[in-house]
Amino acid sequence: MDAKMDRLRRRREFLTAARGRKWAAPGLVLQAHKRGDTDPLRVGYTVTKKVGTAVTRNRAKRRLRAAAAEILPSLGKPGYDYVLIGRTGTLTRAWPDLLEDLRAALARVHSARRSVSPQGGKADKQRPAKNVEK
Repeated sequence: MDAKMDRLRRRREFLTAARGRKWAAPGLVLQAHKRGDTDPLRVGYTVTKKVGTAVTRNRAKRRLRAAAAEILPSLGKPGYDYVLIGRTGTLTRAWPDLLEDLRAALARVHSARRSVSPQGGKADKQRPAKNVEK
């Protein structure tokens, strides 16, 4: 836990991270975006109202912060922005399972495989262009 982890604070930083690679696990969703520099990694946390009341959301964020403090110094990469998004499973998941979710998510977003798309694995659903003849 010696590595310095700066926090994402501005909305723009969160939106930029959302354009990066994503991986959803039962306990959390991880978004990762490579900044292109070698500065220390930065991390942000968010939990929506869908998860519960303010007390519940704050408890979920505390669990995410503790998991990040334990895992990111060893598995996170410098020059990356990470956003950990809390889910309903963040509170109910056993601690070792939550840590494993974060490890697996980091492995997936840093893998060379392209199965993790910028859209979070969603299929491209564009309509074909209509033929317009003149």
